[in-house]
Amino acid sequence: MAVELYPPPAEYVWHDEHAEQQEQRYGPGVGYHQWLAVDLLGGAVWFGDIDWRASREDLDGQIPGFPRRALGDGTIPAPGVMVQLLDHLTQDEQRDCSWRFFTSEELHALALRILPAVQRLVDSIHRIGPEGELEWSAEAATAWDDIEQTAAHTLTPSGEVLWPRPRTTPTPAWRIEVGAFLDMNPDLCDPSWGLATDAELDAYADYRPESGYGGVPGRMCRAADQQIEDGFTFYGHRAALYAYRARACGDRTPTDARVWLETAEAGRGAWEAAKPLGASLADVPDCALAALAEGFQSAAYREGLVLTGLDTYLRRLRAAERSAVDQQLVREAEEVKRLENILKDFRTARNRTVARVLAWSDGRSDGEIARLASMPDDCVSDWRARLTDAESTAAPTG
Repeated sequence: MAVELYPPPAEYVWHDEHAEQQEQRYGPGVGYHQWLAVDLLGGAVWFGDIDWRASREDLDGQIPGFPRRALGDGTIPAPGVMVQLLDHLTQDEQRDCSWRFFTSEELHALALRILPAVQRLVDSIHRIGPEGELEWSAEAATAWDDIEQTAAHTLTPSGEVLWPRPRTTPTPAWRIEVGAFLDMNPDLCDPSWGLATDAELDAYADYRPESGYGGVPGRMCRAADQQIEDGFTFYGHRAALYAYRARACGDRTPTDARVWLETAEAGRGAWEAAKPLGASLADVPDCALAALAEGFQSAAYREGLVLTGLDTYLRRLRAAERSAVDQQLVREAEEVKRLENILKDFRTARNRTVARVLAWSDGRSDGEIARLASMPDDCVSDWRARLTDAESTAAPTG
């Protein structure tokens, strides 16, 4: 209750429907908002207001979390605080506008009224992975609707505030848990989810087509060339995939293969024991890679773990090593080409020198000259014959 509220003075809150300019129809104070905040992790509820003199673009910076309209039905960003902006505008039968701002005592009473719905929300919202990331469930979304309904006031003719009675609305049939969808369609499930990494599951859930259903059901049905009838909203996409993997892993803990093999003592030991001396993963065929993966998985089982993304990780390592070999081949080919060009120039120069020495006709044998030029004797003999032929052709006839 130690909250101070700063609503705008009454002279700044008005509506003139006859004003010619849109910006002149409302007083500068009508953009003032009071709000309730709910911590979806622990269930704390508090309230406050915004600076009515600030621009509407600065609204997000003045509230401690996200309004429901700013989020979809998927994962909720940290810190997991939702904000209900309270409506202050009422209109009578003549469509005259009036604004009612609440006192700290009234907001405190409202916070107490929504606590049952907040507790239901906190109890039913999905918590994903070791970090406990939040994701909407069908029941949590329904509980938030009840909070919004409870916070929607009306005024009596005398100006007294009336709050709706708190309610606990059953989750409607059009709100579907993805986990229930998987249970109803086991043939559409992908067994690879059982050994997928967190990133792979998240990527699968993040399916956003231009039309039709997205998320896990949309991707499943697209792969099976099936269609879901319209009118449903799905909740818990990531949570359903994580739960599927947890069931597939049984009592063992899903653990990222890369992290375990590179950082865990048992993982590094398994890697060193399995790696043949002097061998490169680039030279390992698919069958040997599969055997390597099986060995790593067995070592992880003994630690009470299941390695996720193992096949992908090993294939990525092998691809990286093979890519390095490819680059080595490119560098070697470039060096060979460079040396061949140098060798070509030296061969040309050597041939000119051999021809020059042969032209001296100083009595040395072909073998002697061949040894000087590091050439076979036959090559020098052939070269001498060509020079002799050339001289005979060039000699004048009498």
